[in-house]
Amino acid sequence: MTGRRRPSTAPVRRWPFRTAPTRSERTPVLRYVLTRLLQAFGVLWAAYTVSFLVLYALPSDPIRLLAGSEATDVTGEQLDALRAEHGFDQPLIVQYLTQLWRVLRGDLGSSLQSGRPVADIVGEAVGPTVQIALAGLVLAVLLGGALAVWATFTRSRRLAAFLLGLPPLGVAVPGFWFGLLLIQWLAFGLHLFPAVGDSGPLSLVLPALTLALPTGATIAQLLARSLEQTLDEPYIDTARAKGAGRARVHLAHALRNAALPALTMTGLVVGQLLSGTVVTETVFSRPGIGRVTASAVQTQDIAVVQGVVLFAAAVFVIVNLVVDLVYPLLDPRIVLAGGAPAPDEEHAEDADDALDPIGAKP
Repeated sequence: MTGRRRPSTAPVRRWPFRTAPTRSERTPVLRYVLTRLLQAFGVLWAAYTVSFLVLYALPSDPIRLLAGSEATDVTGEQLDALRAEHGFDQPLIVQYLTQLWRVLRGDLGSSLQSGRPVADIVGEAVGPTVQIALAGLVLAVLLGGALAVWATFTRSRRLAAFLLGLPPLGVAVPGFWFGLLLIQWLAFGLHLFPAVGDSGPLSLVLPALTLALPTGATIAQLLARSLEQTLDEPYIDTARAKGAGRARVHLAHALRNAALPALTMTGLVVGQLLSGTVVTETVFSRPGIGRVTASAVQTQDIAVVQGVVLFAAAVFVIVNLVVDLVYPLLDPRIVLAGGAPAPDEEHAEDADDALDPIGAKP
């Protein structure tokens, strides 16, 4: 006679094996988030202040540029009236505080050259820039990731040395040189893509490649170095001892963990893409933030330049803030500021075992 099996009283564990964070866990997390937000506002203020001082230190006169360098019929009284109209007759500190207060109220001002609101000018230029930036980022991740994986996977030392020598070259070569080379080869030589302009999806290929090559080189350098370090970890030896093949160890185990440090470079990569659009959009005669920035700096359109600087700084800050907040969730071993562990750290071992059966303890 077989008796009925008594139900287990042990709690059922479900992935990701986490419970609601206690009050002692929430406090350091909230303090960390608030600290990062304050730092983000500090970066925005510093970017605005530095751009203001740099623009006012330029030797040219924005009012003279507004009137035109060849305008000989403009009197000094008329120039003084224009300076008074735009507030350039005030002391520097008064101009700074006035413009800063206006920005804090959400008003970026108007263009000195066209009179249009800066928010409208930047808003119209964001779309084309986002297109080539996203396309360049996707290509950079694919090219840089493939190069790093190939260089660390191949058994040939000569091939690995050759592949690992390409990223420093890609970082060192100026972006505009890549653009001119691609125009000469793929546009004028093979007639595969348009050389300039924004005439459809094909016109996006060359600018995206121009942005992707130096950015992909940066990604390849970081990922290859991280993969080399990860492949020397003890758990990789454990996975190999349990019968995992080279491809599975490389792609399923090493690459997953080696890619986490690359997240810390996301802000740098985004900043590199935004700075690269200035040259890329100029070389390929495309509309966007880069063309707006180049034109505004040339005419010393202070409001437009500062609007672009604030936009770029805001993107940089938001990306870094998101990475800082998401990283402890992706890697529970990360310790937050103040010595407090991430909420998932006490369950990190169980979560790792669930995600990585080969490395799980018996």
